[in-house]
Amino acid sequence: MNDGLDEVCACSYKYAHIYAIVPDHRIMPNSTEDQSLRRDAIRELLLQGPARTQQYLVEALVNRGLVATQSSVSRDLREIGAIKTARGYELAGDDQPDDKPMTEVATLLRNVSPAGPNLLVIRTAIGAAQRGALALDRSNWPEMVGNIGGDDTVFVATASSHAQKQLIARIGRSARP
Repeated sequence: MNDGLDEVCACSYKYAHIYAIVPDHRIMPNSTEDQSLRRDAIRELLLQGPARTQQYLVEALVNRGLVATQSSVSRDLREIGAIKTARGYELAGDDQPDDKPMTEVATLLRNVSPAGPNLLVIRTAIGAAQRGALALDRSNWPEMVGNIGGDDTVFVATASSHAQKQLIARIGRSARP
C-alpha cells in the first residue's frame, strides 16, 4: 500500500514544475507560448514607462488575463534584458527623447580610475552602477568595447590605453555642470 503512495508522490514531484497555480486556484501549464505572451506584455508595459515593482507587473499581467507570479516576472525581466533603475524596471534599449545619458547620471558618479591599460573602474552611488552602465551604453562612445555594471561599480573595457585616456576625459567633461 505504501508503494502506491510512493509512486503517486514521485509522479507528482516529477511533473509539479510544469504547472503554475494562479490566483483563482486554477492550474494551468506554463508553456512557451504563455511565456512569449507574458514577455510581450511586459515589453508593452515597460514601453509605457518604468514599473516601480515586480508586483506591479504581476498585477498588470493578471489583469490582462495572463498567468504571472513574481518569480516568472523576475525571469522574464532578466530574459528580455530589462534593468532596475532608480525609477523602476526599464528596458535597457529604450532611448528617451532629449536624454543626455552621461549628464543625467553625473551626480551618481563618485570616482573614475584606470586599472591597467584597458580597464576603467567607475565607482557610483550605491545601487547606481547599472544605471551608469546603461548611460555608457547609450552614449555609444567609440572608445568603449563594453562594460559590466554591478551595484556600485562599473567595469569598462577599452581597446587601448589611448582609448582609455580619451574615455576618462569624455566622462570628466560629461560630469561637469
